[in-house]
Amino acid sequence: MTGDSLRICLLTYRGNPRCGGQGIYIRLLSRELTDLGHTVDVWSGQPYPELMSGVGLVKVPSLDLWNDAALLRWPGFRELRDPINRFEYAQSVTGGFVEPMTFCSRVARRFQENGHRAAYDIVHDNQALGADLIKVSEHVPVVATIHHPITIDRKIGLQSADSLTKRLGLLRWYTFVPSHIRTARRLDRIITISDSSARDLQTEYKLRPDQLRVVGNGINLEVFRPMPEVARDPNRLITILSADAPLKGFPYLVAALAHLRRTRPALKLTVIGAPGLKSPTRSIIEQYGLHDAIEFTGKVEFEELARRYAEASVAVVPSLYEGFSFPAGEAMACEVPVVASRAGAIPEVIGTDGRCGVLVPPRSPEALAREIAALLDAPQRRTALGKAGRERVLKHFTWRKAAERHVEVYREVIAQRGDTRIAC
Repeated sequence: MTGDSLRICLLTYRGNPRCGGQGIYIRLLSRELTDLGHTVDVWSGQPYPELMSGVGLVKVPSLDLWNDAALLRWPGFRELRDPINRFEYAQSVTGGFVEPMTFCSRVARRFQENGHRAAYDIVHDNQALGADLIKVSEHVPVVATIHHPITIDRKIGLQSADSLTKRLGLLRWYTFVPSHIRTARRLDRIITISDSSARDLQTEYKLRPDQLRVVGNGINLEVFRPMPEVARDPNRLITILSADAPLKGFPYLVAALAHLRRTRPALKLTVIGAPGLKSPTRSIIEQYGLHDAIEFTGKVEFEELARRYAEASVAVVPSLYEGFSFPAGEAMACEVPVVASRAGAIPEVIGTDGRCGVLVPPRSPEALAREIAALLDAPQRRTALGKAGRERVLKHFTWRKAAERHVEVYREVIAQRGDTRIAC
């Protein structure tokens, strides 16, 4: 280390912020760490991150088998000469998901081969947790962020699978989980983003309490802010569907919308994102006859997302589990009242006293419809909830506070391990 400044290596097997919360995490954390005076490089596979000025990017190309169209591409012969590529392709064509594992293998290989590269004081992995990360940790302190236990995704996915074929496919997809857990147990520290996730990691992964550190996420307050110049539509709801998965609970919101429109035929729902072409979500919408009531935006720029929040009167987060909840926090930052499931860490984000949002039981279309209707009928209450929500975000969920807390964890681990570094 040089003075108080750290050389930080952030690892993310996929870094694009439009692919979900992990990309947002890397983009904004790296910026704040840099603003604090540290040197930060992000090592990423495709799709690559969109980083702020001053943050370094080291590309770690993968086969990129799963592109935006979610189609398994055919690699070339030269690509398959690489044993890591061969393993990735063989596992993928048989239904396994090994991209995080092979990313860590490529990182470990580079660390071993490129001895002339500048040294890092700490390596921080963003939930890749491939087994070869242990090779890196033998020479340099390694911490990892686990946003929430992936075993919960697996459980909810299996519960929602409506055929043996789908269940077997999910079990194959999640075959990386045992290795993921073994790696997590051997690292210096595990950072997680909520008390809820910390408790679940102790239960699901059997991690020791002394190994865990809770560091909440931040919200990008430069983007997500009130827009008083944009008129709110009293008949407009908004939700986020960044991942068309059972975990997000979207079918329960569709059922709630169908109930609400019996007496509110003008009510519309904006969905940031879009389901896949063969997604069960589309058949559920057709089942309720709501194709004219729901607008899917597809991918949007962050400024456009903030404007969409400004147009809506109520934001809905029907998830069955969240390790944090960027959708809830971003809506609050835009002064939009939130109706959300009492699931995972969502109560930690919006609070449990009813001042910043309304919590309902998960998997309950009836409760969603009831509380949404109550807010639609109470404009003054909506305004009060929105203002209190933004105040809560400003107090608890800034990226500067998150970055400072990360640095505390880094220094704790470095002091424990001694000033041992690896040239990479």
